[in-house]
Amino acid sequence: VQLQASGGGLVQAGGSLRLSCAASRLTFSSNVMGWFRQAPGKEREFVALISWIGGSTLYADSVKGRFTISRDNADNTVYLQMNSLKPEDTAVYYCAAGPFSSSPLRESAYNYWGKGTLVTVSS
Repeated sequence: VQLQASGGGLVQAGGSLRLSCAASRLTFSSNVMGWFRQAPGKEREFVALISWIGGSTLYADSVKGRFTISRDNADNTVYLQMNSLKPEDTAVYYCAAGPFSSSPLRESAYNYWGKGTLVTVSS
């Protein structure tokens, strides 16, 4: 499985960005796609996830109502639409793939990671 994240950039507070994660060579071990982020000096944290089959989603409380995760099964691409961005959303965002798990919010549930894309939100 190969993952390629893109779409990061600099945006003012209140603005929007859409991140993309193109996936290739998907297998049965990559049924769930997740977005994580790591802010400077902080640990990486869960943001959102979606399942390829059924499209079930889950969000961190900090982004619920502002971020939307979606997928395009035809193109094997997962998106993270980020609205009403805040300075505290500034981080490197990573997409990840893994099997169905009892702990899908944990990094350890994901076997494959893409390189991050930097999102900077200015105040």
